[in-house]
Amino acid sequence: MFKLSSDGEAFVQSELKRYETKESAIIPSLYRVQKENGGWVSPDCIQYLSTLMDIPASRINEVFQFYTMFNKEPVGKFHVQVCCNVACCMAGSREMIDKLCEDYGVEEGEVTSDKRFTFTRVECLGACDKAPMMQVNETYHEGLTMDSAKKILRELK
Repeated sequence: MFKLSSDGEAFVQSELKRYETKESAIIPSLYRVQKENGGWVSPDCIQYLSTLMDIPASRINEVFQFYTMFNKEPVGKFHVQVCCNVACCMAGSREMIDKLCEDYGVEEGEVTSDKRFTFTRVECLGACDKAPMMQVNETYHEGLTMDSAKKILRELK
């Protein structure tokens, strides 16, 4: 059964006091849960937040299901999100994610056998002028080439 750290619980309580309505604290609380649960939000996490925040699980789940920044399945230690919107696609991002998946022996969305990587296509990471780009966990990498993307991933510890 999932449980936040004491710092995580304090964070959620602080967010609940920060806003006029409790529902406004759902998104930052889901981010915290995702971070402490290895990069994804399980049904146990939703239930836990419901109790902690005194908000129906169905309401938290509505927010969780709507936003794509919350992972619904386990991800690797490094979640590699490759932008595949127009500018990035024109700069080769589709080919990039296909090659990365091939090199690491996974299909998109799968976790590598060593549990290090998950590769996902996303719509827009907001750097069209620096395409193609990818986000690895919380770090953005812009103006990539196939070689620079591979180098970034090789250097991750």
